[in-house]
This record gives sequence, structure tokens and C-alpha cells, in this order.
Amino acid sequence: MHRRTALGGALTALATAAAGVLVAAAVSTAPAAAAAGGTGTGYLHTSGNKIVDSTGATVRLTGINWFGMETDNKTFHGLWSSNPWRSQLDTMARLGYNTLRIPYSNDALKSGATATGINDFVNPDLIGLSPLQILDKVIDYAGSKGMRVILDRHRPTSAGQSPLWYTSTVSEATWINDWKMLAQRYAGNTTVIGADLHNEPHAEGTNPAATGACWGCGDTARDWRLAAERAGNAILGVQPNWLIFVEGVSCPSGGLSNVWDNDPSNDEDCGWWGGNLSKAGQFPVRLNVANRLVYSPHEYATSVYRQAWFDDPSYPANMPAIWDKYWGYLYKQNIAPIMMGEFGTTLQDPKDKIWLQNLMAYTGTGVNGMSFTYWSWNPNSGDTGGIANDDWTTINQPKQDILTPYLIPPTGGGGTTSPSPTGTPNTSPAPTTPPPPVTGGCTATYKQINSWAGGFQGELTVKNTGTAAVNPWSATWTWPSGVTLASGWNATVTQSGTTVTAAAPAWASSLAPGASVTVGFTANGTAANPGSVKLNGTAC
Repeated sequence: MHRRTALGGALTALATAAAGVLVAAAVSTAPAAAAAGGTGTGYLHTSGNKIVDSTGATVRLTGINWFGMETDNKTFHGLWSSNPWRSQLDTMARLGYNTLRIPYSNDALKSGATATGINDFVNPDLIGLSPLQILDKVIDYAGSKGMRVILDRHRPTSAGQSPLWYTSTVSEATWINDWKMLAQRYAGNTTVIGADLHNEPHAEGTNPAATGACWGCGDTARDWRLAAERAGNAILGVQPNWLIFVEGVSCPSGGLSNVWDNDPSNDEDCGWWGGNLSKAGQFPVRLNVANRLVYSPHEYATSVYRQAWFDDPSYPANMPAIWDKYWGYLYKQNIAPIMMGEFGTTLQDPKDKIWLQNLMAYTGTGVNGMSFTYWSWNPNSGDTGGIANDDWTTINQPKQDILTPYLIPPTGGGGTTSPSPTGTPNTSPAPTTPPPPVTGGCTATYKQINSWAGGFQGELTVKNTGTAAVNPWSATWTWPSGVTLASGWNATVTQSGTTVTAAAPAWASSLAPGASVTVGFTANGTAANPGSVKLNGTAC
């Protein structure tokens, strides 16, 4: 068994696959009767193998994981960086990620839990907040961008993952009660669409003395399918509008094969932790509310573990049949939707690039394709890396280029925000009075996000009102003497004297007619509106 080195990452089980399997066809992308832009309207439910919104329009969740709340920090990683938390979400949405999967541990939900690893200078609005209060703010802001949120019970404690959904210190009752609390906390908030019940159930013990999570074995202490029904129905009893995301196991028996006993009856075909749904067709999860079940397998590349199928002579032609066997059949047979909750790679091995390209093609293009949330936004995922680079601001372009054709960006506001049960006010920024539009090819609007003793945070949105693309674009503005740049994002931001320049990043060098770009920054000194804003020398 091989453990991922990432904080909050996935784990793998030793697995084998027979060589010479037949290649299966890719997922059909026939036009749907109705398609939703972004993430649709209202709460979501299922219809066959589709996820649909409240109007019946098909929705494809194309999201990303932002981990940290399941670790000792008990809140999102990267809050220690120079990139404010809102700007990180801005980048995710701009890149096309319409859903945020948020791992947590039950430790983070406890009364008195403390969030650590936060750069107070960059994120002053998070000072003194509990992990749940920070989660409230992230959900509210994600919803304002049209994103959806899936909550993922990743670990019982911040110490590590568990093969079963309970441990000696975290009972099944605690697991379920915490889920019910979250369902009640976000009742009425359509940004939060569902519960990923437990991350990566997996085998433990050697067959026939299995002690890990099985599927369909009937042992209530180990049968993950039965536990998922108990938790799912408890959640739906509180919040019947949520989707219930159920991962697979690694080995359906719940135990590891003894390859040395020469007894083939104890050997079975295992997969990634959380990735084996091969028995779900025979033993489906049964929920009390119809059209709420989504199966959510995990899938990884050689940077996590070099499964036997990666070295098959027919690779990558062997992969579709493997995916079909473990989870794809559920989609292809119209049994239920698939939402790959985790998949990722460092792309260091050439086989991994081939894997990612083929996996994305397998999910299908357009709104009818399978849903997914990529692992991860975080660059500190030890065996996959992230979409964000180590500065938590720039992005890993080779990964993004593979994913981009399959991403459906969020559009508009994603939901109705309910009042925070903790009484924490919604501190979404209100724009200051923008400078009046100036003819000549561009307009500029300034929004102050935060201010504190000795500094402030702002966003400058520049729009190309001309008839031709500006490529590459560069925005400049002036600040009063004594105001100095601390950090910037969505562009390469520099300062010379009182003049600040935001140069186009490599991944978004062109500003089309009618398009706009928002440059974020923090600065030292007394808060001040940018003056003399220009786009490529043209005054706005």
C-alpha cells in the first residue's frame, strides 16, 4: 500500500488489471434536450446519468479541489500566501472551474476549533474567525461568482484518513450528526449542492480476515454501501435538496489479496482507494429521496502510484475498458451520474500526460460529459502538484491546457445566500464610486475590498471599449506619493515611482473588444483610488 505525500490527498491500493482488455467507446456527447449555462438554476438533482437543475436543464460540474480544512490548519491552504483568498477564487472561476470541492475533517467542525496558517496582512477579514466562519465566507463569495460547492468529509480527524467511515475516536453517530449540522447550516443556500459522504473508503487486513470497507458484503460494520445509505438518508431527512455523492472502495471484499497463499479464491481485482464502484450495479445505494445519488470515483496517474495497467503493452488503449469496469459503466448504462471527485498528476512522466488527455476525452465534451473536480488547486499536493504554482497566484499552464476544453465556466450568481447561523455579517465588498468612463477605447472601475492600519486591498477593472483586441494588454495608473505596492495578481504588477503597471499574464495576453480584466492588489499606505488609468497608453 502506498500513501500519497499530499496533505489531505488521496491514497492508493495495490491493484492489478488484466492485459489485453478491449477498448471501449468514449462517452457519447449527443445533444441534450436542454443545457444550462454555468451551473444552472436552483438546486440540482439527477435524471438517469445526468445532473440537471431546477428547470430540467443539464448541468456539468467542472470543478476543482481546494484542500486544507481537513489538516491541522483546519482551513484552506494558501491563505498564508501573498494572494488574498478572494483573488484565488476569482482565478479559479476565470479559468473555468464552476464547482469547488472542499475537504474537511470533523476536527474543524468542533466548538473551539481554531484556523491557523493565515496571512493576516493579506487576509485581514479572516482574523479571529473560526474554520466554519471562514467556510461561510468562501461559500458566499463562490456563490456570488456562480460557482457551486460540494462538501467532502475527507478525514475523521486531521491526523489522517481512515479505511472506514468511523474510528475508535470518531463514531458513526458523530459522522452523521456533523453532516446533519452542515446540511442545516446551509439550508436555503443553493450554492452548496451536496455531500461527499466519506473520502476514499478502502481495504484493510488480508483476506479472508478483511477489516476494511467492503461493498455489498452485508456486514453493517464494514459495508460502505449500507453506511452510505444510512448517512445519505439522514442528510436528506434534514436537507432533501442535496445531492449525495458516494465514492467507491478499493477492493469489494474490504481486504487485501494474499498473493502468497496460492489460493485464487482470496484474490480479487482492486482499484484506487475510493475508485472501485464495480459492485454498485449489483448493489446500488438506495436513498429515500429519488434522483439524488451521484457516484464519485477517484482516479490517479503514475505520480501517485504506478498501477500495472500503466505498463501494459497496449497502454493507453487499455484504459477505457478499465474505467468502464470500475465506474464508467454506471454512466454508460444510464444508471447514475458520475462526478470524478479527484484525479490529478504532476505531469512529470510522459505517460501521465497521455493518461490525463485520454481520461478527459473519456469523460466526453460539452454539457453532457461526466462531471469532475480536479485535484487540486493547491500546489502543495505532494504527488500531484496543483493548478496553482507555488506562489498561489500564477498557474500551471500545461495542466490547464489539457483541462480547458472540458471546462464550463460559471455564469452569474449561483444561489440564494442564507444568513450565517453564527451571526457573522456578509462582508462582500461594495464598490466605491467608479471614475467616470472616458472615451478613447477603455473604461476603468475601482473597487476597494479592504483596508487596515497601514494598508489596503483593491481591484481595478479595465474594459476594452474599442473595436480591436489589445494584445498584449498593459494597464497603468498612478498612486499618491507614499502608497507602495505590496502584492498583485491576475497580471504582472510592478511599481516605478508613483506609476503602477499591470502587464498581461502569459495565459491571458489578449483583451478582446468588450472584454474586461480585473487586476487585484494589496498596497501599503493610506487607501487611495488609482489615478490616470490607461490601457496601452490610452486614457480610460
